[in-house]
Amino acid sequence: MGASDNEALVRRLYGEVSAGNPAPLVEHLAEDVEWTIIGSTPLSGVYCGRDDVVTRLFGGLRAALTAPVQFSFERFVSAGDSVVMEARGHATTHDGRPYENRYCIIFDVVDGKLQRIIDYVDTELINDVLFAGAA
Repeated sequence: MGASDNEALVRRLYGEVSAGNPAPLVEHLAEDVEWTIIGSTPLSGVYCGRDDVVTRLFGGLRAALTAPVQFSFERFVSAGDSVVMEARGHATTHDGRPYENRYCIIFDVVDGKLQRIIDYVDTELINDVLFAGAA
C-alpha cells in the first residue's frame, strides 16, 4: 500500500468510529500493535497487542463515554507507511459532560494493518473531564 492508500484507510477507519462502528478499526489493528497515549492520565501509557488495546484502552473509554468519539478531521499528512491525522473529537461522558478534545495521531501502517500508533491529546482535559475525582 502507498501513502495515499494508508491515508484513505485511516480516514475510513476513523470515519467508521465516528459513526459509532469501531469494529473496522479493531479489525485493522495488527495483532502485535503498539498504541501509546502520551501523558500521565489513567489512559496514558503503552498498550501492547490488539487484546490489550481493546480491553484496557477501549474499555477505559467505554467506561467514561456514552458512545465512541466522533472525529472531525482537520488534516492528514502521509508519507510512505506513516500517516499523521489532526482532528477534533466530540463525545459525552456518562454524567452528561461534553468531552471535546484535540488529537494529533501518528500511525505506522504495515500491509494494511495499524502497527504503531502514538496519540497526542490534551491530557489535562482527559483528567478533568473523563477522570474527575480519580486519585
